Amino acid sequence: MITRSMLVEQLRDYQIRSQNKRDVVGALYWGLLFCLLVIASYVLYFRFHRFSAIIILIGMLIPISIQIRHRKLARKRERRLLLPLSM
Repeated sequence: MITRSMLVEQLRDYQIRSQNKRDVVGALYWGLLFCLLVIASYVLYFRFHRFSAIIILIGMLIPISIQIRHRKLARKRERRLLLPLSM
């Protein structure tokens, strides 16, 4: 017989697995974007100094924005886990 606690455990396991997949894909995407910005700024440095500086600043802001977003999602996830599961 399937009990409520077993269903809750299965649901939480599924949510954790799906969240981890999204985190990995997001990290790879932002890492690739950061690498492309660094390479572009290096290539453009010799001709377009200001444009290169703007690209470097954007590249520095990406990790900061990712960290802020990650903290917001963590707080949201914690609040979600505190809510009672109704069936």
